[in-house]
Amino acid sequence: MQKLQFSIVINAPGEKVWDTMLNDDTYREWTSKFSPGSHYVGDWNHGSKILFLGPNGEGNLSGMVSRIKESRIQEYVSIEHLGIVQNGKEDTSSEAAKEWAGVLENYTFKNLDGKTELIIDIESPDEFKVMFEESWPKALQRLKELAEK
Repeated sequence: MQKLQFSIVINAPGEKVWDTMLNDDTYREWTSKFSPGSHYVGDWNHGSKILFLGPNGEGNLSGMVSRIKESRIQEYVSIEHLGIVQNGKEDTSSEAAKEWAGVLENYTFKNLDGKTELIIDIESPDEFKVMFEESWPKALQRLKELAEK
């Protein structure tokens, strides 16, 4: 498991960055840098179950089964991954699912005098490290563009 961190300073207040990052319409835009069609089903409230989904060909969905471990509005969100979604079915018990069980993805929003530093701390299975290192900077740049409009 790899621990990775990414950050960006966005010329917008925390409220705008929070809303841009987590609202459905803009979430779909910035996360398209990981996979076009990425979206979530659920909400960002503490304790909520949330599915992170994307297309998997032939109309099937794949992604992550997760829960919001912690949520402090405009400050911090911690996502705990519980398993995977494969071909539209939730899986928390296979070996592939267990590889993700307990993996955390944390978003920290820091106020910098009207700007916001967004820090992403994630744990990643080794085989996803390169993909995350390539995709997160692109996704954060797109988020910055959207939030600064």
